[in-house]
Amino acid sequence: MHPAYSVILFTTASGAGYGLIFWLSLLGVGGFLPIERWFGFTAFGLAFGLITIGLLSSTFHLGHPERAWRAFSQWRSSWLSREGVAAVIAYVPSGLAAIGWVFYEDFSGIWSIMAVAGAVMAIVTIICTAMIYASLTTIRQWHNPLVVPVYASLGLASGAVLLTLLGSVFGYPVGTLEIITIVALTIALAIKLAYWRRIENEEKSWTIEQATGLKASTTVSQLDAPHTMDNFVLREMGYKVARKHGRKLKSYAVILAFLAPMALLALDIAANNQFSIFLSLLSVLSVTIGVVIERWLFFAQAQHVVTLFYGAKQA
Repeated sequence: MHPAYSVILFTTASGAGYGLIFWLSLLGVGGFLPIERWFGFTAFGLAFGLITIGLLSSTFHLGHPERAWRAFSQWRSSWLSREGVAAVIAYVPSGLAAIGWVFYEDFSGIWSIMAVAGAVMAIVTIICTAMIYASLTTIRQWHNPLVVPVYASLGLASGAVLLTLLGSVFGYPVGTLEIITIVALTIALAIKLAYWRRIENEEKSWTIEQATGLKASTTVSQLDAPHTMDNFVLREMGYKVARKHGRKLKSYAVILAFLAPMALLALDIAANNQFSIFLSLLSVLSVTIGVVIERWLFFAQAQHVVTLFYGAKQA
């Protein structure tokens, strides 16, 4: 599939925003974060900003962005619509929790209930985003049980990295946030490696014989290509990335999105706050670049079953 930059921005930015909301809410309720006005204002402001930018960028891929509101009406059958509904709902409890934190410096009682509800809705929204792709049976690399865990774990990991940077900026002691982030990155890396291994090793399930409705015992071959020139289907659904480039980009993604930030955060713990802001900032930059590469590969390596009609033998 042709990687659309607007969708890459949407999934990475909103995922990090929801991940930050999740950790802010749960760690705040659990007493692991000081309920201080300006920290809450900055953290929730960053989270809502990332979520809003991500959601708005997703409309740029539409033929008529001004009609995006119509997607909300199809929530019974469309994961895209469910994602939109969940995203709007998520603003409410998270926004109320932010009010309690920022204006009253209180995260107990009703504010804690709103915080937990916001954390739940953040995860639900990420799941809906992932299901937009995981529900498509026509793309083997997406119709995979690991797609939802990949999206959720990457969102939580990137959100944790952002929270660690905010903690460093506001002078919170090194320790808990860094350890949580390293664990989150480790889990996300394990799931992503398992996903790559699965899509590379599993048997390609669709053949040109199945696509044409002929018997499996019959060998089907094309006399001529369906079109004499490039078209929308080939540009959007027949995108190809060379195997050698795919391996190289995977290595970059693993190093930048996972290994480098884990090493930087471990060094932060060892340095005991001396270079905390600098190391945390490097971690955020590394994860941002790495996740963008990972997400680009997620789209670029997907092969739509329609390519069987354009010369592919299997999909």
